[in-house]
Amino acid sequence: MKAESDERSVSAGTAPVTTAPATGDVTAPEPQERVLGSRAPEFIKARRSLHLSWQVGVFVVGLAVVAAGAAMLVLPGPGWVVIFAGLAIWATEFVWAQLVLHWTKRKVTEAAQRALDPKVRRRNIILTSIGLVIMGALVGFYLWKYGLVMPWKIGK
Repeated sequence: MKAESDERSVSAGTAPVTTAPATGDVTAPEPQERVLGSRAPEFIKARRSLHLSWQVGVFVVGLAVVAAGAAMLVLPGPGWVVIFAGLAIWATEFVWAQLVLHWTKRKVTEAAQRALDPKVRRRNIILTSIGLVIMGALVGFYLWKYGLVMPWKIGK
């Protein structure tokens, strides 16, 4: 059946290190397997036409959510959060979306770890401080040169 052939596994992490009971040796962690593929109920996967309809429905709903998130990138709203929610909807049914979501989670985790590095934090604080000083100097120069005049009251 197609649903069974779509199921692949990918390493999703590692299990905790264990000790062998007889020898006391520490064994290497075994990777935990995550099954990729459709998460539709079995009665839907049993019929090809029903499963195809299910996939089309999931795709359309995910596409609507991703489109709403893309619109929220320029409009008020949490654009990226909504886009990732749409990707998560797609990931319930499509292997490619599961792989993209897994890759994205890994990259976000790596970026968060890099951001928490003390050297990176110190550099970011220094660059932010320099930027604020430059902006303050520019605003001060503008106020010194032109004063506090609203743009609609500037004389010709």
